[in-house]
Amino acid sequence: MAERVKLIWDFRGPNAQHIAEHHAKHLDEFAETETLQHSFTGHEQITPMHHIAFMVVEKTLMNTLRETLKPTRGQMYDD
Repeated sequence: MAERVKLIWDFRGPNAQHIAEHHAKHLDEFAETETLQHSFTGHEQITPMHHIAFMVVEKTLMNTLRETLKPTRGQMYDD
């Protein structure tokens, strides 16, 4: 499997969970529309007031997707 990265969007505040869940749905739609291979999306709670939406993709797509989707940050992804 190729190296993968986790593109992350941070959301903070009382509505963070709802916003992160909704954003993850849009990321999933984008991945499906663009037929991104070996990718997946999701959302996680960091604290009750900090949630993230994320997309895991092959590292070769990182620069293109970073310019298109404007994630807050990213990190290497290990299974």
